[in-house]
Amino acid sequence: MFIAFEGLDGSGSSTQSRLLAEHLEKKGFVPHLTKEPTPDTPIGKMIREVLQHKWKIAPDTLQLLFTADRAEHLKTEIEPALANGQIVITDRYLLSTLAYGSLDVDLKWLKALNENFRIPDITFLFKVNPVECIRRIAGRGSEFEIFENEEKLRRIWNHYEALSHEFPNLHLIDSEKPKEEVSAEIWGIVSERI
Repeated sequence: MFIAFEGLDGSGSSTQSRLLAEHLEKKGFVPHLTKEPTPDTPIGKMIREVLQHKWKIAPDTLQLLFTADRAEHLKTEIEPALANGQIVITDRYLLSTLAYGSLDVDLKWLKALNENFRIPDITFLFKVNPVECIRRIAGRGSEFEIFENEEKLRRIWNHYEALSHEFPNLHLIDSEKPKEEVSAEIWGIVSERI
């Protein structure tokens, strides 16, 4: 099974993907937890540096990097883990690319770049008010990245909502609730499928 966690920065996708992996391990499964952009690849590191304001590139170039990162991620990590019988959980995937990327580039072009990629079996989309997202991000104590301001997050959320109907098996999750409640809701959905 391939599960994607999507949502605004600060929505809790990293926390909840980790909690689901831990829950699956306790139940005897062998989950494979991953994320995009990939943290340990040359392309993923380039993307992270752009997001952290270390250097600038054109928006379409950034989206080409995201697409290249995903192609490599699928080929070298996700598909092998699925073929090995593992449950793959990714913190961000295709829906995030479309929602964030379409701030600055043409959505049709983005969809065409990504049209041949595997669609997750389950997608969790976390809904959190952008004001709360900014509060959570500020609480991390790190610098704000290029998409992390309230106005951009509002626009990105509008894109998520508009795109969400295009993804089969998408579950909208209110992640302003306590993380334990969110985790229990996610487990209820996943446990019905395994």
